[in-house]
Amino acid sequence: MFRRHFTRSEERSDPHLALGLALLLGLLGSWGLLGCGSSGNGPSNAELVAQGKQTFRFDTFGDETKWTDTLHLDQVISTVDPTTALTVGLKVDSEALPAAVVTAIQNGSISLTDPATTIALLKLDAVLGVKATVSTVNGKDTLTRVGITCALCHSTVDDSFAPGIGKRLDGWPNRDLDVGAIVALSPALDAPTKAIFNSWGRGRYDPRFNLDGKNGPQVIPPAYGLQDVNSITATGDGTEIAYWNRYVAVTQMGGHGSFSEARTGVSVTNGTDDLVTSKLPALQAYQLSIPAPAPPTGSFDSAAATRGKVVFDGTCATCHSGPEFTDANTRLHPVSDSMGEPEPSGVPSYASRSATRMYRTAPLKGVWQHPPYFHNGSASALEDVVDIYNQRRSLGLTPAQMGDLVQYLKSL
Repeated sequence: MFRRHFTRSEERSDPHLALGLALLLGLLGSWGLLGCGSSGNGPSNAELVAQGKQTFRFDTFGDETKWTDTLHLDQVISTVDPTTALTVGLKVDSEALPAAVVTAIQNGSISLTDPATTIALLKLDAVLGVKATVSTVNGKDTLTRVGITCALCHSTVDDSFAPGIGKRLDGWPNRDLDVGAIVALSPALDAPTKAIFNSWGRGRYDPRFNLDGKNGPQVIPPAYGLQDVNSITATGDGTEIAYWNRYVAVTQMGGHGSFSEARTGVSVTNGTDDLVTSKLPALQAYQLSIPAPAPPTGSFDSAAATRGKVVFDGTCATCHSGPEFTDANTRLHPVSDSMGEPEPSGVPSYASRSATRMYRTAPLKGVWQHPPYFHNGSASALEDVVDIYNQRRSLGLTPAQMGDLVQYLKSL
């Protein structure tokens, strides 16, 4: 039932094991079998990661075709001031701001209620996940084209400058982002479609609605802590990040390229060129390099977490197993195992809309960081997660044990 996983302390204490692992990794690297490794004269992993970082933050894959030519969001954004943009969850990278701009914002000489400031921020590549072309028209900076990048949904900031303005935190889900409300601003959409988008709310997005017409928004997932996790989506549709990156880049972002999946009948091609495929290896390398964030100092009770680990090992570790706290590399689970089902408000099962019709066990590293929980956000806090499991699995945990288990989860 349980697989054997070697800990880092075991590797250090057993020189033969450490040597064997080193030789194995060396062979895999030389054979080109490590997912992000290099071989021959190709780029090193460090070079791939650097390329992928640029792709993650700034590459639109040509999706301006969708967001500008079809949805005309450039027209909308041109009228939005920074304060309004921040209220729908858009984030600003403070490190992209010149010192003079920082000072001007602080002393109020640059207005955060002026749409011209939004265009200035876009020109600086300071708005996370939004890539703009700003041209001079009649002597004035004018937004002429706009697209989106991976960072729109899968990055946030640390709020070190002001709420919504700070240093980038790549891989962190932007649970403040109201994607639906932003898309609903498009003048190209009809009223019923806008109503659906506006129903999603902050931190939620339906990555299948535009393909199957069913409305069941999911929480935006983290893109960190994915190293050594093969099934990287809630339903385990692909065995590596590149599968889902292609899906999102083509079918959701509108990037130029193709995605085809016989299990769902989805086949989408945008444009006559391919601006996606060549960038997938580097993008995957960067995402795999992003570790799950450690819990903030003082954010959990250490003694209670130690007791909670005992509870966890006796109740949760069968599925949340191994160093990544998931059995997703070896199996998927039927819908009946999911604590997020049935979906709220009569929404169709998300698994039923996927390629596998099943769910993976979610990895738990960094779980403290991204409420709400379950694939659909139906549990607002870790306390709710534990309570749901205790009731539906008849675990028989006492209130004290449940509290200790929550503290352990906060420590991961």
